[in-house]
Amino acid sequence: MATAEQIKSLIRSHLGEDDERFYTLALQVAAHEAQQGHVALAHDIREIVDKSRKARCGNVLLRFPQDMAGMVLSEQSDLPLATLVVTDEIRDRIQRIVHEHHQQEKLKKHGLSNRRKILLTGPPGTGKTLTAQVIAHELRLPLHTIQVDKLVTKFMGETSAKLRQIFDLIRDERGVYLFDEFDAIGGERSRDNDVGEMRRVLNALLQFIEQDASESLIIGATNNPSLLDRALFRRFDDVLNYTLPDAPLRRRLIGNVLGTFKGRLGWKSILAESEGLSHAELDHACRDAIKEAILNDQKTVETQGLSRMLRERSQTHERR
Repeated sequence: MATAEQIKSLIRSHLGEDDERFYTLALQVAAHEAQQGHVALAHDIREIVDKSRKARCGNVLLRFPQDMAGMVLSEQSDLPLATLVVTDEIRDRIQRIVHEHHQQEKLKKHGLSNRRKILLTGPPGTGKTLTAQVIAHELRLPLHTIQVDKLVTKFMGETSAKLRQIFDLIRDERGVYLFDEFDAIGGERSRDNDVGEMRRVLNALLQFIEQDASESLIIGATNNPSLLDRALFRRFDDVLNYTLPDAPLRRRLIGNVLGTFKGRLGWKSILAESEGLSHAELDHACRDAIKEAILNDQKTVETQGLSRMLRERSQTHERR
């Protein structure tokens, strides 16, 4: 059964009308029951929570102030960890983030806090945005993506003011907040082409991240970690470095995307032609091959069709 502390926390969150906190605690109870071998009970609790969240949330997650319209895109992710094809090390570290979140009350008793500020680095299309979606789903929290291009303006002081609004939301509305293309506001302060205004923005960002004590998760993602100011790395609890998939990962990803459409494939040539492609490019090539098979009334994707799509993606990749 649930621990006494969990029951008290459930009651407090219910009486305080903190729905998200209540849902999180209920899922912690489900995880506890599963560990005790009460699988059916754990499943029932998760099902009750999921149905309640869907009934309450629908498709509306947040009502942002009018002056923030378009600056934050919100979604309720339905992507579980199983959809993410990454190295075992990255998967283990994502699971650690999720586990620490679910056990944050236990950590607090010992004066410790769970990982809440995460930096994702690596080439485009290697799974950084997908990771944020997976974490949001595993934590049963909404994902809010900050549109950095709309955050940065030419007017002095306006970008810092918008940043303050964003961090007020992070404090008031619990969720997973993704800053994509993070280097646009987190660039190195000593760069020769930097201007005073962007240095002030970066200083404000460093301060906001350091002072944040909310229950939200902050995720920064960048394709160019070398552009980030060194001081930023110290503000994050964890840094996950993504790379292009090696041969075993490419094989897994191709197999996952093709699913029931996977025919007899010549893996030696497929893996050779897919070398250097990102997760996203492999995904697109596989889906193009599936569409071609369907239009040609074929039930499976064979080596020739997939190879052609991979070559097209490789040629596009080389021209960039």
